[in-house]
Amino acid sequence: MLDLEKGETALNVTLLTKIPFGHKFAVCDIKKGDSVIKYGSAIGEATEDIKAGGHIDTHNLKTTLTYVPKYSYEREETAHTEKPKERYFFGYERKNKTVGIRNEIFIVPTVGCVNNTAEIIAKKANKLYGDLCDGIFAFSHPYGCSQLSEDAKNTASFLAAVCRHPNAGGVLLVGLGCENNNISVMEKHLDGADKTRIRFLVTQNEEDEIEAALDKIKELSLLTAKDKRTKQPLSKLTVGMKCGGSDAFSGITANPLCGFVTDYFVSLGGSVILTEVPEMFGAETQLLKRCVNEDVFRGAVSLINDFKRYFMEHNEPIYENPSPGNKEGGITTLEEKSLGCIEKGGKADVTDVLPLYGRCKKSGLSLLYGPGNDIVSSANLAAAGANIILFTTGRGTPLGTFVPTVKISSNSPLAKRKSNWIDFDAGGILTNSDFLSYRDKLIDLIIKIANGEEKTKNEQNGYRDIAIFKNGITL
Repeated sequence: MLDLEKGETALNVTLLTKIPFGHKFAVCDIKKGDSVIKYGSAIGEATEDIKAGGHIDTHNLKTTLTYVPKYSYEREETAHTEKPKERYFFGYERKNKTVGIRNEIFIVPTVGCVNNTAEIIAKKANKLYGDLCDGIFAFSHPYGCSQLSEDAKNTASFLAAVCRHPNAGGVLLVGLGCENNNISVMEKHLDGADKTRIRFLVTQNEEDEIEAALDKIKELSLLTAKDKRTKQPLSKLTVGMKCGGSDAFSGITANPLCGFVTDYFVSLGGSVILTEVPEMFGAETQLLKRCVNEDVFRGAVSLINDFKRYFMEHNEPIYENPSPGNKEGGITTLEEKSLGCIEKGGKADVTDVLPLYGRCKKSGLSLLYGPGNDIVSSANLAAAGANIILFTTGRGTPLGTFVPTVKISSNSPLAKRKSNWIDFDAGGILTNSDFLSYRDKLIDLIIKIANGEEKTKNEQNGYRDIAIFKNGITL
């Protein structure tokens, strides 16, 4: 796959200029002010006359997103496919009946002041006890003190979600002692967690905090060593959907492929989570029509409009997206990006709307409040209960969060060039459109990863980042 040269014929149109890899050209004459159509929907407005074969990009296409519209509930029945035969994986069933696909020990700092302490503990503990579990990992972050109201609550809620995640067989919460988000505060947020698998450490109270921590991790390691994988229906997995470093092929190959996976899991009675609210702008009506009832519809409308108001309250335009890399990859407007982004949700019914750090509890497709930022949204998905994240990309990124993060390339040149990042190449769909075959191969890979037979590239490379959504003042 290469650039198209001036004078070439494509789709029965003679190109008037060179068309870079992944970029758009007009297949008919478009008048200034007319809508430009892609994915069967408008992706913006032409700012000048565009001749057939002309390059369409930022110089002649603009977004039309400038306001908060009103929505009405018009339920559109989705086509439900026949339920496929149940498949299984081997995972760790927890006391709260959730199922993990890893049996790791998480070291969670309550405050950024003890980040390095947590990292030292993890390094030493892995040498001593790493063979008794699937690994011991510390998750650094800059928060936990000098935060007010909503931000302070968000930090505690997020860290508590990490602590209760089923991929953790044990958790060590490490505090400093004088922070706002201290151990006592965190204990109040740990509802639903298995307290027998959590240990607490206040470093200011210990003469040697490292040795004290290692003693506690030894206890947890001896517990995880007794855990066994058991056969579980595939519907017990919760799958998070994410895209980052997208290009123009993301909405044509990798994202629709994830949509086929979404429909497959939902038809089994499983749960899938879709987030990146700003990347729903311009395509939200397609999701709103699939809400199963008016309560879910109202929740979804609030999800969209609240995030638009968040932009407006900070005097920022709601259309300040796509990123420079997206544009270089051929995505011009937010509508174009959004229409491609929501393809990851397939055609499934929207059954629930989750607040920031809310827990996914229903089968079907849930919409999760949160930004599009790759680290924040990936961590949000995991905090909501996703065991595994399908992360599509057209430009490439090594990022992963605290659960296995499957990188799916939208084009084959990327998969070949960055084989150390990419787990699955969806680029072949460009030539054969065989979504079902690729879906089945991707599900096979998901099962192998869930079984622990394979590790994702982010796991192999040690990329396990978290980020907490911040909105307010830092003291």
